[in-house]
Amino acid sequence: MSTVHATLATTIVLYLALVGLWGLWLGVRAQGPSSSFRGALVIAEGAAIAQGLVGLLLALQRPLNGIHALYGVALVLALPLAATLVRGSAPRGQSVALGIAALFTAGLAIRGITTGGG
Repeated sequence: MSTVHATLATTIVLYLALVGLWGLWLGVRAQGPSSSFRGALVIAEGAAIAQGLVGLLLALQRPLNGIHALYGVALVLALPLAATLVRGSAPRGQSVALGIAALFTAGLAIRGITTGGG
């Protein structure tokens, strides 16, 4: 189960980095978030939730690292918060902000990996 958690973490980092760059690219092209881009954000959120559930199962087997869990919770909350904050903004601004949020969330995942102690 620990291997699944570690592999999913790396996958999430890479996926969020690509989605973040996609959002910035949409912004550079003065486009709003497409339905495909929003779908990619939903997939990232689903992966973060799955990661958290695997982490909870692991926490039943060994002591929970508090800072690691905090990064996990922040990972799950960051994208929905960003999407809520940019609602009603200019389309280009939404793409850029959501792209930055995805890159930020990738950073949270990296910090989660480094605090995992695994």
